[in-house]
Amino acid sequence: MDRLIVALGNPGREYEETRHNIAQMMFKKMSFEGTLAWKSKFKGQWASKDFGLGRVYFLIPETYMNLSGESVAPLCQFFKIPIEKVLVVHDELDLPYGTLTFKTGGGLAGHNGLKSIAQHMGSQAFRRLRMGIGRPQRGSVSDFVLSEFSSEEKISLEDYLKLGAEAIEDYCENGFQKTSGKYSKKSVLV
Repeated sequence: MDRLIVALGNPGREYEETRHNIAQMMFKKMSFEGTLAWKSKFKGQWASKDFGLGRVYFLIPETYMNLSGESVAPLCQFFKIPIEKVLVVHDELDLPYGTLTFKTGGGLAGHNGLKSIAQHMGSQAFRRLRMGIGRPQRGSVSDFVLSEFSSEEKISLEDYLKLGAEAIEDYCENGFQKTSGKYSKKSVLV
């Protein structure tokens, strides 16, 4: 059965290195990313690759975060991908920086990208790869997610992005059950 992996973020150079775009930063670290033939459609960039478990579509929405569903829903409709075969990769305030976890369905934790996808798909039953960014010590959440990583975080950022890419590669080859058990609550920080 075909699957879809979505990397949430905001378009534009000013957002490329921000916490909100960690999923899109991670996509660039996948070992096979350079072999993907990206195409422009569905208000985003998409590509596909065949694995042992079937075809996987990759989507980078080019909408702003709060309109992500406008990209995800049309691709799912076109390729007939059911919501339970959608994996959304996103930044997560409720996990410490450097920590990954997989999740199926559940609440949206105020994440505007997830809200938009749920609204356009008519359900919250999609799967998630949550990439922890922690919460701000002070200031607004909005300013925090739209800011770049701290110099301290940047020390381990490359390893964190590679861990996320490794989890995605494992998911493509082995499916959700095996991969979620292996990578949930995994962290690059000791």
